[in-house]
Amino acid sequence: MKRCHGLECKVSRSFAQRVSATFGRLWPFLWLVVFCGFASAHAIAQSSAPVYPGADWERVKPESEGYSSARLEALRTWLKTQHTTAMLVSVHGKIIFEYGDLQRVSIVASVRKSILAMLYGRYVFDGTIDLSKTVKELGLDDVQKFLPIEKNATLEQLLTARSGIYIPSSNANPDANAPRRGSQRPGSYFFYNSWDFNAAGTAFEKLTGKDIYDALESELAKPVGMQDFDRSRQKKVSAMPASVHPEYPMYLSTRDMARLGLLMLRECNWNGKQLEPRDWCKYITRLITPFHEMNPPGLRALGRPDRWGYGAFWWVWDAPVWPGNVYDSPFQGAYSAMGAGGQYITVLPGTYMVIAHKVDVNQDPGAQVTNTEYDAILQMVIASACASTCR
Repeated sequence: MKRCHGLECKVSRSFAQRVSATFGRLWPFLWLVVFCGFASAHAIAQSSAPVYPGADWERVKPESEGYSSARLEALRTWLKTQHTTAMLVSVHGKIIFEYGDLQRVSIVASVRKSILAMLYGRYVFDGTIDLSKTVKELGLDDVQKFLPIEKNATLEQLLTARSGIYIPSSNANPDANAPRRGSQRPGSYFFYNSWDFNAAGTAFEKLTGKDIYDALESELAKPVGMQDFDRSRQKKVSAMPASVHPEYPMYLSTRDMARLGLLMLRECNWNGKQLEPRDWCKYITRLITPFHEMNPPGLRALGRPDRWGYGAFWWVWDAPVWPGNVYDSPFQGAYSAMGAGGQYITVLPGTYMVIAHKVDVNQDPGAQVTNTEYDAILQMVIASACASTCR
């Protein structure tokens, strides 16, 4: 039952087995409850006008958006047993649930990749960035030189983790599981590959002439009114001697992560201003790699209820909950940014919901909420929808 997403997660076998057994027995009944509540909450959310947080978020009773306070309090009790630092749930831009210290800033781990994907948008659409350029044309040569087959990998293939380039990146976990160099033709094979992610950061800066963190500040943080963003905390980490392409860690608070999720939910429009091209925000959250093609194989170790495929640096829901796609489900059209230790921005468009979840691994490197545990948290949030009028 182990699922790592290349994110250095460690799921205990006993816990995973208990979760699997419980969901297996309760699956038909759980999803009947979830679907009925989802339909009611969806109807209520449809009638709400878009809201954007200003200096702070608007907070409302869950019942006003079709959710149960009592059920969300049960979630709060569950979170106290986890390593969750903070969590925020918004519906239509209004907070219906919050837990922990929303303003605490810590590393977001691999969520950084999803944020970089957002930053690419305007430059792709104005022609500054050409996604069809090859790594050789872009001058992305590394300590280990490109093999002939690798030279033809395109920037778009880096953004979709399908480059076929398996040069070491200093991230031991995915590097250890990488295919043999030259064994996969660019574009033909998905592998959650840190070299792709870091080289895409280098390419962004080379082509735009902008530092990633400066772009993050001016193009996302300030326009959406991030409350806790501190440019001085953002510093790159060298990947030498393995690679010339550095990592670009990002440090954000839970409530600022939620603003990015809301921006994505609104197709990159913030209170009437289009911060990134609408079609780009739809593209990066479109399913490109289906669940059954995910590699390493641990990414598809959980078959139900978890079916995350991949877009362009965003995890994308691959399959409806109900067989045959006869019914809509809470996960229809969902996408998520995910980072090691328990960093998540999850968007559920069907209910106009954004969930931001943090674990402060800077304070406690051993703390984590695994993907299996986060899946359980998501199920509890969804199940808090009222099947009838909330009271």
